[in-house]
Amino acid sequence: MQNWIETFLEAMYAEHDASENTLKAYAADLREFSGFLAAAKTDFARATRDDVEGYLISLDQRGMAQATRARRLSSLRQLFRFAFEEGWRDDDPATQIRGPRKKRHLPKTLSEAEVDRLLEAAQTTGRSETDRLRNSCLIQLLYATGMRVSELVSLPVAAVRGNPEMLLVRGKGDKERLVPLSPPAKMAVAAWLKRRDRDEDAARLKGKQPSRFLFPSSGKLGHLTRIRFYTLVKEFAVNGGVSPDAVTPHTLRHAFATHLLAGGADLRVIQMLLGHADVATTEIYTHVLDENLKKLVMERHPLAED
Repeated sequence: MQNWIETFLEAMYAEHDASENTLKAYAADLREFSGFLAAAKTDFARATRDDVEGYLISLDQRGMAQATRARRLSSLRQLFRFAFEEGWRDDDPATQIRGPRKKRHLPKTLSEAEVDRLLEAAQTTGRSETDRLRNSCLIQLLYATGMRVSELVSLPVAAVRGNPEMLLVRGKGDKERLVPLSPPAKMAVAAWLKRRDRDEDAARLKGKQPSRFLFPSSGKLGHLTRIRFYTLVKEFAVNGGVSPDAVTPHTLRHAFATHLLAGGADLRVIQMLLGHADVATTEIYTHVLDENLKKLVMERHPLAED
């Protein structure tokens, strides 16, 4: 069974460009299932639909969350589909099994006024002018592009050289996409780049190597960490009079998408800008708008109280 898992993982990496975290998740799921089969004195080649369903029932009995059980079934489906296509089996025991339906949680978002307060607060948050310029650049870029936090903090400085109209972002699975920069974001980038380069030049005179990142740090990663940016966003919220419980870096990504959709942007365009592989992931933002519309009617309609 270990050979099946290793070959499957190699194929996922080579053919589908699966990320390291995705491969680790597949490996953990499949190894646990192989242990379940071994206890039942069978293996991947002989497993039946009853074996797969029995495994899912055991997960439910152990109190596994619905989302976890759905992910485990997805891993098994991928493996058995691969085995069928490779000719290792002449059937697929998982193809007809319906897994637990995932609950769709509406993403938390922010109003345009709240985002404005965060943008303003970032300009005055920090112990030095360098900190304040960096903070303003971070928040402007995040809201202007909808980047993931990991994409933002690890952005190479080369990506913003030459005053570009579009930013090349490397996302999950090393997939690249282009996102446009708004005028305020371009101004914030230019101001930060000027200060950053000045500080880098001073550090170079002291024998330090220049950083390849837009937001350099002395830590082992060489750039600002996601955790540090998380704490910065909380500071922006406090200073801007926005509830810190309602604000995270990912909330601003949701705000970017929700505000674009509310402004009439096409869902496919938002999918491309966010770097979603499937438009179904992007469709969650239509539900956010639906909920906001319902709330508006219930609060403003004269007959709502009746």
